[in-house]
Amino acid sequence: MPHPPRDTRTFATKSGRAEFVVSPVEVLQVPAGHLVLQTLRSHDQYNTTIYGLSDRYRGIEGGRKVIFLHPDDIKAGGFTEGQLVDIENHWPGDDVVRSVKEFRIVGYDTPRGSAAAYYPETSPLIPLDSTALESNTPTSKSVIVRLIPAGQGHERHVADESQNEVGSDWVHKWEPQIEEHMS
Repeated sequence: MPHPPRDTRTFATKSGRAEFVVSPVEVLQVPAGHLVLQTLRSHDQYNTTIYGLSDRYRGIEGGRKVIFLHPDDIKAGGFTEGQLVDIENHWPGDDVVRSVKEFRIVGYDTPRGSAAAYYPETSPLIPLDSTALESNTPTSKSVIVRLIPAGQGHERHVADESQNEVGSDWVHKWEPQIEEHMS
């Protein structure tokens, strides 16, 4: 398949050259006791399709409800490795506290003040209408969250009833039925 920049070093721009744009970096204001969450895929995941419960990239076996934290953040938050926590956030501009339940803390070499977890497991933390300005993709990076010991937070798993109206599939995504394969 032809690819002019690769093949002939030509670019379909007004100048005929590669053009780069510098975008301003927005500095997040993270309240004390909170972390910046990024969502990520596991080794055996293609987009939101999950093919297994192991992630050989990060050494996770048998489950996906984990949150990766720097060991110093685990200690600073008063948590322990392996402890179950609920993840909560409050999105600016609305009165909904969104949460996901019972994620296992895994110590990992992430930057201090940040956390990482798989999606779609953490999708309920993002309002359905929250998308990036240019790409219109869901805003699933740089989500400000706080962790609380499991069972001590809000009881709701979805943001509000409107999420069910547009097809939230709680049982499939959050309580997967593990099938035995005979091979």
